[in-house]
Amino acid sequence: MGAAEKLTVAPRALPDGQGAWAQSARESAAARLTKMGMPGRRDEYWKYTNPTTLTDATATPAEVFVSDEAAVFGEIDTLKIVFVDGVFDPAASDDLAFEGLEISRLADAVQADIHWAKDLYGVLETNGQTPVERPLASANTAFATDGVLIRATAKVSKPVQVVYLHKSNSSDAILHHVVKVENGAEMTLIENGPAAARFNQVLEADVADNGAFHHVRAQGRDHERRAVTHIFTRLGTESTFKSFTLTVNGVLTRNECIMELTGDDAIAHVAGAAVGDGDFHHDDTVFITHDAVNCESRQVFKKVLRNGATGVFQGKILVKDGAQKTDGYQISQALLLDGDSQFLAKPELEIYADDVACSHGSTSGAIDEDALFYLRSRGVPEAQAQNLLVLAFLGEALEEIDNDDLAAELLSRLEAWFERRNG
Repeated sequence: MGAAEKLTVAPRALPDGQGAWAQSARESAAARLTKMGMPGRRDEYWKYTNPTTLTDATATPAEVFVSDEAAVFGEIDTLKIVFVDGVFDPAASDDLAFEGLEISRLADAVQADIHWAKDLYGVLETNGQTPVERPLASANTAFATDGVLIRATAKVSKPVQVVYLHKSNSSDAILHHVVKVENGAEMTLIENGPAAARFNQVLEADVADNGAFHHVRAQGRDHERRAVTHIFTRLGTESTFKSFTLTVNGVLTRNECIMELTGDDAIAHVAGAAVGDGDFHHDDTVFITHDAVNCESRQVFKKVLRNGATGVFQGKILVKDGAQKTDGYQISQALLLDGDSQFLAKPELEIYADDVACSHGSTSGAIDEDALFYLRSRGVPEAQAQNLLVLAFLGEALEEIDNDDLAAELLSRLEAWFERRNG
């Protein structure tokens, strides 16, 4: 899109009371945003997803879904941090002091002139703007007023869970999180909840040499919600990053993941499972850059769509010159349960090294009628048989979760979702 065609950014004041490092990062992000403009349908990476409701001056109202269903991950021992419509709730949150962790709120940290996050806040987001512009991430860096800053200094014994509660039909939340995993440290971050009527979130994660960061996220419940999220990750030597997202319901969800493998022998996995019904639009956009030797990356995305739902996958593996012995794997598949749903995919490879093993594949189709007939011939009701086949289809993505308890919890949620849809 040419400069004259860019959607302009509505004037907006930067947050007050910032320390020098935060003010500098915000001003730089605001300048990038002004130069880029807001995304439009004529941008290459937005042609499958209409960003209008994500860029409007005010959020489209979203009804709050009321349910007596138990909280996701409610039975798992975690350190819990709660946000209600994008506002930190100290009464509902646990004590942020925990062995091996340094946790602070962005709202507090940005008021100080010195903080460890100054070397990361907006830095990975800036790196992730090349070669593809991501203006909604820059808007987040410029205007986010809160979030959590987490520094892991050892192997942390239990997960940190960020819970996003949605209580206002018109809430418009912007949260920015930063995670720094030090050399040899390891932690797990869980996110879950509908968050707000409209949600713009950025997570910047820096994983140092020999560090490991596990990320599991559940997006769902409130169907009318809209969300755009970005994960920016930088990996050091022999480090590991694994992320899995389950999305159920939501009128519009776009999850972007941008990863840089900058240290030799690093491992980066990103996976997702999405199930949608009706006016459901779900977009996974991934960009992985291999810039070191003997690194591994995996992208595994599965979507189940029906009643006119739409799924999008845009995934790219870039292997830079010198990134020899790269192992890159990418698969995106959709199961279409009717003729009205659609899956739009754009897998890409760009390789400048000669000793690599990279592959990508993308398919969409209906349930295997032979398998369905086999189950029904053995007395399994049609709806239950279909559910079994759908869960088996999603299995490869769920297998990317290292924690068995978390994987089992998400599988049970999926089973319950299909049972409810079958009445």
